[in-house]
Amino acid sequence: MSKQRFKALDITYVAMFAALMAIGANATSFIAIGPIPLTLQTFFAILAGALLGSRLGSLSMIVYTLIGFIGVPVFAAMSNGFTAITKPSFGFIISFIILAYVTGKIVEAKGKPTLATFFIACFVGLILNYVIGTTYLYASLKYFLGMEDLTYIGAWKMMVLFLYKDIAVTILAALLCPKIYKAVNKSSKYTAKPAA
Repeated sequence: MSKQRFKALDITYVAMFAALMAIGANATSFIAIGPIPLTLQTFFAILAGALLGSRLGSLSMIVYTLIGFIGVPVFAAMSNGFTAITKPSFGFIISFIILAYVTGKIVEAKGKPTLATFFIACFVGLILNYVIGTTYLYASLKYFLGMEDLTYIGAWKMMVLFLYKDIAVTILAALLCPKIYKAVNKSSKYTAKPAA
């Protein structure tokens, strides 16, 4: 397999997960709980990091974010543009980049990742997703949208129902990863190789 083909596969994988993020953002996003739309983005961001590795996984999330910034309606509820920064849920968009990178790093650290490796990587990613996203949510609601009585614990309570859903999809992602990872590894050894 030529080096050029490796690059073509990388671009394909990055584009595919950026597209999956857009689909996951809007497939169910018109169902909202409070200020946060219900999406499948966490599921696809975790898969991106676990399957593509730290570099390509995080790159796919960066591409997704940039596409939204330039005006394509790929964010939740078909939103777009830099106005997304002002929304309470924007912290989760930022967290997807970090989530994918760290999840990928954990998988890469294990030469031949096991199911346990994927479970650890996926749940570390989920924790980062919620810590970053909920902290941004709290700051946005309290300091920019005038909810002065909101506490940090209160912000976490707002996320409980979402957390149940995301724990379920994280378990699903971890269970799916071993077989899909092998397929990705066979199609592109370069992609599966740990980043330097």
